[in-house]
Amino acid sequence: MLFQGKETFKDFTESNESIATNILSNKLKFMEEIGLVKKSKKPDNKKSIYYHLTQKGLDLAPTVIELALWSNSHLNELNDVMQQNNNIEFIKTDKSKFINDCIAHYKQAILKKDLINVKRFRADPNFP
Repeated sequence: MLFQGKETFKDFTESNESIATNILSNKLKFMEEIGLVKKSKKPDNKKSIYYHLTQKGLDLAPTVIELALWSNSHLNELNDVMQQNNNIEFIKTDKSKFINDCIAHYKQAILKKDLINVKRFRADPNFP
């Protein structure tokens, strides 16, 4: 969500991870139950549901970055995507700036996509 802009169930099912739909459903439901993600309907299409990170979910960004850096150092040969990723050196240069920029960009993108509900989102303590 934070790094690749995925927001719908379809986005997740079409990703390279190839996660089974039943497992994906369970994981999204669990993340929603513990407050990492929130499910919303798009204002222009009430049938579409999209997921966004809450502040609690965004607070995991430093941990996710550290895991990505560790994976790059220790598991790089197992993942073609990591081998092609040139952003790792940039991330290592200034992790805090990278994390803060990602979070700020994510928050802006969420608010832009749902201008009708900006007040509701800002009033929500779980939203960034």
